[in-house]
Amino acid sequence: ADVVILSDYAKGVLGAKTIASLIGAAREAGTPVIADPKKPQAAVFAGATLVTPNTLELERFTGRPVDSDAAAEEACRSVLETCGLDAILVTRGHAGMTLVAHNADALHVRAENRRVFDVTGAGDTVVATLAAAMAIGVPLADAVRLANAAAGVAVAKPGTATVHPRELKQALGVEASANVLARQEGLDQVAHWKSQGLLVGFTNGCFDLLHRGHLHSLEQASRRVDRLVVGINSDSSAKRLKGPGRPVQDAETRAAVLAALRFVDLVIPFEEDTPADLIGAVLPDVLFKGADYAENEVVGGDVVKANGGRVELIPLLPGHSTTGTVGRMKSAE
Repeated sequence: ADVVILSDYAKGVLGAKTIASLIGAAREAGTPVIADPKKPQAAVFAGATLVTPNTLELERFTGRPVDSDAAAEEACRSVLETCGLDAILVTRGHAGMTLVAHNADALHVRAENRRVFDVTGAGDTVVATLAAAMAIGVPLADAVRLANAAAGVAVAKPGTATVHPRELKQALGVEASANVLARQEGLDQVAHWKSQGLLVGFTNGCFDLLHRGHLHSLEQASRRVDRLVVGINSDSSAKRLKGPGRPVQDAETRAAVLAALRFVDLVIPFEEDTPADLIGAVLPDVLFKGADYAENEVVGGDVVKANGGRVELIPLLPGHSTTGTVGRMKSAE
């Protein structure tokens, strides 16, 4: 094995003698050992490469509160000095993680700023990502950063959830415009969310020169679902809809701006004059449109309702429109 994980949720599989035997055999083979400690004493894991307690477990080991970076580092160093470990990583919930190793400065990694749906399995995600990274020789500090990003993805999903490579790349900022996908990729993502039992909403528009009215409508829609998908008109589609001189911004720019909003989870461009085909493919649970439409006028509403979904009309914020902004710009020239 390239790495060994010791974790039994205190169910009795790992007794003290078994733990000592496994750690001894692993060290003899030059194999790193990660221990997820569910024992009242950290010393039982003596010789492990890395132990990963949460805040409560670390407080139990040391008998002291862990309520700040300094306190976390002090508690970790106390455990290292007395228990014969190489390093300790304490997971601190919304405060992030603290890694302390012998003869090294402490590393404090802040938690990913995401909407937390369910923390179930977050610790397992951390351990699994650490193990995968360490097994291929990733330095421990970088492995911790990877694990932190993976945990941020996991807590945004319900229940015990997997983290896909693409999601981890997006969380790390490796892929530009992470939430902008071509149609088939976007549909695959939607299918994945639905398989997790998430409520998916959909809205659409040109979103040319994003304004406060757009932000209001998008945020209100986002509050009503778990994931919000936004269909955006391509440049040719927007030009046919809005006329000469539009769109002011190209589709890539408009999509990137939308994707950067914290309440937009996915942007899918479409070439057609209306989003009817895209809506029929996404089949959202909730289809959102501005309250300047009647429900029977909303494109795709009949398809969504026939599939068991619903149409919701979002009240508009008066006095805000791209057309009005463009008009004021022209009059000021």
